[in-house]
Amino acid sequence: MTRYLHLGGMVAAGFDPGGDYLLTTTHSGRGVFSTRILERRGRSTDLAYPELGIGVGIGPIDDQALPVTEMEYGLATMRVVSPDGRIVLECESSGIALRVADP
Repeated sequence: MTRYLHLGGMVAAGFDPGGDYLLTTTHSGRGVFSTRILERRGRSTDLAYPELGIGVGIGPIDDQALPVTEMEYGLATMRVVSPDGRIVLECESSGIALRVADP
C-alpha cells in the first residue's frame, strides 16, 4: 500500500526505535505521525533542525533523540526505511511517498 504525506520544505525524517512513529522536520517545524494508522499525532512550529543526524521528538515521542536522514539538497530526495523494514519513505521537498508492506 502506498500513501502520501504532503509536507512542504522537508528537511529530515526518521523513526522511533520501535517503528511506531515517524518524526518529520520541515522548514516550518516538526510533525509526528503514527505508522500504524498514518495520522499526525503531534505538531510543533518551533524550529528544531537536526544536529549531527539526530532529531528531537515531540508529542508521543517527546524529547527522544532519534536518528534521522537529512535531505540531500543536490538530489532533492531522500530514502528512509523503518527499523523493521516494513515502511519505506521516498521523500522530496514537497512530501513523502510512504510504502507499507503487507503484514
